[in-house]
Amino acid sequence: MIRTDWTMAEARAIHALPFADLMHRAQSLHRAHFDPNAIETASLLSIKTGGCPEDCGYCSQSAHHDTGVKATKLMGTDEVLAAARRAKASGAQRFCMGAAWRSPKDRDMDRLCDMVRGVSELGLETCMTLGMLSPEQVARLKAAGLDFYNHNIDTSPEYYAQIASTRTMEDRLDTVEQVRKGGIKVCCGGILGMGEAEEDRIALLVTLATLPSHPDSVPVNLWNEIEGVPVQARAQAVDPFALLRIVALARILMPASVVRLSAGRTGMSDELQALCFLAGANSIFVGDQLLTTGNPAAWKDQELLARLGMHIAPARARPRVAAE
Repeated sequence: MIRTDWTMAEARAIHALPFADLMHRAQSLHRAHFDPNAIETASLLSIKTGGCPEDCGYCSQSAHHDTGVKATKLMGTDEVLAAARRAKASGAQRFCMGAAWRSPKDRDMDRLCDMVRGVSELGLETCMTLGMLSPEQVARLKAAGLDFYNHNIDTSPEYYAQIASTRTMEDRLDTVEQVRKGGIKVCCGGILGMGEAEEDRIALLVTLATLPSHPDSVPVNLWNEIEGVPVQARAQAVDPFALLRIVALARILMPASVVRLSAGRTGMSDELQALCFLAGANSIFVGDQLLTTGNPAAWKDQELLARLGMHIAPARARPRVAAE
């Protein structure tokens, strides 16, 4: 049964289960909702890099931090579609486009919608992350055929003020709700290793699991070391078993959501990734780059999945979208 009334006490108790019991519960639920040997794949492209006015303390693209990331203009549609073709050839099923903005300007919406339509025509699922959206912008992206919108809440409501001051957790949740009401699937997760406590990690998942409906995709990111950002001073490596407990908890609280291992896989051993899949993770990013951070090479992912006897999940049928 899919529940949206989880309590912190329940989540803490599940998180604290003996490891074998926790993994068994997570894998049992995973098998009830998904093929346990199938992995969904996505590719991520930065279509507008750097110069973001937000001060998120983990982000190399914030204009508030001196990280050496050069600000760029919004890419042209043809350039984005060429990258999407390469991603599809590398095995990606979903193509995610990210722009370092607080929110898109209305003058950019025509080009963004052209990108969505063009990627969709290639047979790829479409996803964008553009910051906060107005209801009108949500409607335009939906009409263009956008399948998913990513807007992570990053951490717990209690710890969020330690991460950013230019927007609030309420701002983030409002955007998630706008997207949900607009009929676009929600992709929403967080980041581990930014100095937060174990309680914050559990609260992050409870926040997602008590939304009116669970996110369709839940990215689990590990903090990547970035010089020049405030989080660097308090970041801590995430213990592998702590990561596995969070992946398993995400699967148990949100059993029908896709749980994606996102940033940080370059620092994971093959064995840790395999255990994450066993705990309920069933999606990865493919390609050498995630916005401004690295990602395992395609051949390494292919080799790992082959060794595990796993396969890429078949692409889902997608409805045709009429032109605007």
